Amino acid sequence: MSNSIEWTAEAEACLKEIPFFVRPAARKKIEKFAQEQGIGQITAEVYAQAKQKFGS
Repeated sequence: MSNSIEWTAEAEACLKEIPFFVRPAARKKIEKFAQEQGIGQITAEVYAQAKQKFGS
């Protein structure tokens, strides 16, 4: 399984709303969520779904 999940510019912008010190962990969590869903690209919509799932 490839770890290179593509992020859209919109999703990257959403990620920047997360404090920088937790951003790497959040990115990993979101990418893991996407992989589990069989999603190869993180969009703002996928980001929102992951955020809702993790309740943050």
